[in-house]
Amino acid sequence: MPELSVVVYGRNVQGHLAESLTALADAAPAVEVVVAAVGASARQAAEQYPYVTLVALPDGTPDGTARAAGADRATGRWLQFVHSKDTVPALAARAVAERTAALQKTAAAQQSAAPQVAAPPQEAAPTQEVDVLLTDHVRSTWRHARMPSPDGGVLTEPGRREVSLGDCPDLLRVTPLLGTHVVRADFWRAQQREGLATDDELFTAYALLLTAGRIAALDQVVLEERQLRAQSLPPLTADDHYALLAAYERLLRLAAERHADPGPRAVLYAAMVTASLRTVARAPLPDDAAREFFARAARAAVELRPPGYRHPGGLEGVRSRLLEENAYTRYRVFQAANQRRRAVRSAVRKSRRTVGRKVRDLQYHHDLKRPVDPDLAVFSAYWDRGVACNPAAVAAKLAELAPHIHQVWIVTAGNVPLLPPGTDHVVPGTRRYWRVLATAKYLVNNANFPNAVVKRPDAVHLQTHHGTPLKRMGLDQLDHPAAAKGLNFHDLLARVDRWDYSVSSNSHSTQMWQRAYPSRYVELDYGYPRNDVYYTATAADVRAVRERLGIAPGRRALLYAPTHRDYEATWTPRLDLAALADRLGEDTVLLVRGHYFYGGAASPLTSLRRSGRLVDVSTYDPVEDLALAADALITDYSSIMFDYANLDRPVVIYADDWETYAKTRGVYFDLPAQAPGPVARTQEELTRILTSDAWRDGAAAEARAVFRRRFCEFDDGRAAERVVRRVFLGEPEESLPAITPLDGRTPAPTPEEATR
Repeated sequence: MPELSVVVYGRNVQGHLAESLTALADAAPAVEVVVAAVGASARQAAEQYPYVTLVALPDGTPDGTARAAGADRATGRWLQFVHSKDTVPALAARAVAERTAALQKTAAAQQSAAPQVAAPPQEAAPTQEVDVLLTDHVRSTWRHARMPSPDGGVLTEPGRREVSLGDCPDLLRVTPLLGTHVVRADFWRAQQREGLATDDELFTAYALLLTAGRIAALDQVVLEERQLRAQSLPPLTADDHYALLAAYERLLRLAAERHADPGPRAVLYAAMVTASLRTVARAPLPDDAAREFFARAARAAVELRPPGYRHPGGLEGVRSRLLEENAYTRYRVFQAANQRRRAVRSAVRKSRRTVGRKVRDLQYHHDLKRPVDPDLAVFSAYWDRGVACNPAAVAAKLAELAPHIHQVWIVTAGNVPLLPPGTDHVVPGTRRYWRVLATAKYLVNNANFPNAVVKRPDAVHLQTHHGTPLKRMGLDQLDHPAAAKGLNFHDLLARVDRWDYSVSSNSHSTQMWQRAYPSRYVELDYGYPRNDVYYTATAADVRAVRERLGIAPGRRALLYAPTHRDYEATWTPRLDLAALADRLGEDTVLLVRGHYFYGGAASPLTSLRRSGRLVDVSTYDPVEDLALAADALITDYSSIMFDYANLDRPVVIYADDWETYAKTRGVYFDLPAQAPGPVARTQEELTRILTSDAWRDGAAAEARAVFRRRFCEFDDGRAAERVVRRVFLGEPEESLPAITPLDGRTPAPTPEEATR
């Protein structure tokens, strides 16, 4: 019996079924996939996937019937229902199966430990099994991909506990999607017998929680809900609105039957009131139909109001009271007044912003008339994230060689607490922020300063960049609008025209920067300052980093650092990290780092991190420490491969979606053909490489040597010194330290060498 059966059901909506089934390929055969295909198009799409169990259904079969048919064929202990338009992210089904298996073990242990008490005749013995596992989702539309849901905060409340709904009624605030409500198969069949598994997804999802004995939560995205464009769907009718109200009425009565505690009823009641008022406010109903619906909703609000229920405060409370009083006319007057109030407030805010901008512009342009301060340097990295990357390395060397130049960092308010103690800083938008930008002699960035920044003739702008380009950049994105995402190329070139210097680590980068960012700046072919540490770090430094990360001497540490996909809003590992860690054995530690673009997203590594099978280093800075600690690098298309190559340690490329990435993002060269080491296209290939000597054999070393000659051309440990002496101290080119040839450089010791 499989642990989990994923039941994909429905017709082939807009041809999305194939995408859904392709995403589940990695889960089979450990996870059973059943397709309840409605219509010929869905059946034909499902027939292309040999690992699915197909249930062919005629056109017009309702969703509830399709779910029931799929569940009847499923053999798993747990069921996840996924509509054919939606998708299960890579590895999510396996994560669900692992969690449900753990729940099963817990239930078995509790049952064996509990005293055996005979149940009365005709009465089932009580069970401590979890009936529903609640999970998270992301939402995609025709315009935006993988937007986080609002459910994360609620899902963290139970933690790893198994709770009742009475213990945690806020679980009813989780979006009522069946795809996120993973249900025990026996419990689902009981729901069917009681008539609680219907065509209505909202009713069915809520009913699962109201009748569940125990509930668990998994704060991980296991569903990508695709919301179709409203204009592509049949318009909602008055009957649809009444059906929604009827569903809430039935749910509230069910809650009253099953729960003496008023908590669940109060949450559901608030949801009903909100849905009713939203219908009246937004649905395009004629006034008489809206009035009739309002009256029906008012009766339900009065009859089903839970004992002791307290109205919310503010405007929401006023609306709720008007509904209970069936005061439709007053509600409309209140609604119109509130709309006028919002319009006035919006106009006032807009006016204030306009005035604020004008005042700021006046102050900024006044500051531009002040003398430039020759001893002031402003630094920013990664869109004001903090002290990092090439700007940080330049700043450190500047403090050493020119301590008289005062440094000010631009940092967002949220990142200020993370700054090194004593760092002078400004927050974007503040009065001092604009003053230092107006008066500083030196402005250093690895991205760009805002469009409003004026380039003064005697100011110096230093562009350090933040990686060697594999993906297309700048003007080269013109042919890749999906990656450009509305980038204004005229504004981009205006920002580029402010640059005085552009730092490069190799001839490839120099050529690509000239092509992607054409302007009159001076190319500094000096190497990347952030890479200096790969030649200056000592054995003691390597040991210290590994100790901070908890890596025991003698254990192999593999740094897995994938890059950003422009079509993903949140990061989900493309590898089954648990399975990989198991195959690699106890002597290997996985250091897993998500891309900084996903810094605000909840990490999907939580459960694996708790198990001790890997170290989540997504928020660890600086990344150079991680490279020093690692015996080898696993990456896909991240620029970290170019930096890490300076260490002359093994690099393995995992290019499972190279063709898709190259087509959607655009690239400058064929990485699989010119990689710094072995290339894997599947997880099994990657595992074979890492469990044999292929990751570090002669062929790998030869490929790495070719790669290093091309891309580590200028990095020799003295890049920051060259930049500071040329840009800040004004020394001539010929007096700068010459670049040491590749064969004459000694990289930092490997972890093995550091322990000798």
